[in-house]
Amino acid sequence: MGVPAHRKDAPASVRCFVLTISDTRTAATDTSGNAIASLLDDGGHVVAGRGLVRDDPSTVREIVLAEAPRVDALIATGGTGITSRDSTYEAIAGVLDKRLDGFGELFRMLSYQEIGSAAMLTRACAGTVGRTAVFSLPGSEHAVRLAMTRLILPELGHVVRELRR
Repeated sequence: MGVPAHRKDAPASVRCFVLTISDTRTAATDTSGNAIASLLDDGGHVVAGRGLVRDDPSTVREIVLAEAPRVDALIATGGTGITSRDSTYEAIAGVLDKRLDGFGELFRMLSYQEIGSAAMLTRACAGTVGRTAVFSLPGSEHAVRLAMTRLILPELGHVVRELRR
């Protein structure tokens, strides 16, 4: 069975949790989290919950592990850079059962086409926690929209289909 058949059998709507990781954003200024939720909704998916937490690795790990069993996908935004406070990559990569290395590679390739060599500074990643897909995106709304429209939304149902097998 090829990719077209997999996509045909994929669920059209999946349950998602959106997690914003930021030391500075509030519910009122969370443009990236709002963009993810809006794009999921527009794509026919269900936003089953949202969270906004400071960039604290133990808190991020706790939320990912608590929410993952309740949803088909968890999409996080923020904390993927290299500043001293950016620890999302370590928190999320540390709980992944399986890594989807191609996601980060493709995201950086697409970013490079738009912003040049600065794309190497992102540590966007993806993988699985149990039967839940987990995507970790930068905090930039533009980067979120790029990842959602070019990578996540086109394959979300397919990824979930594979995780349910």
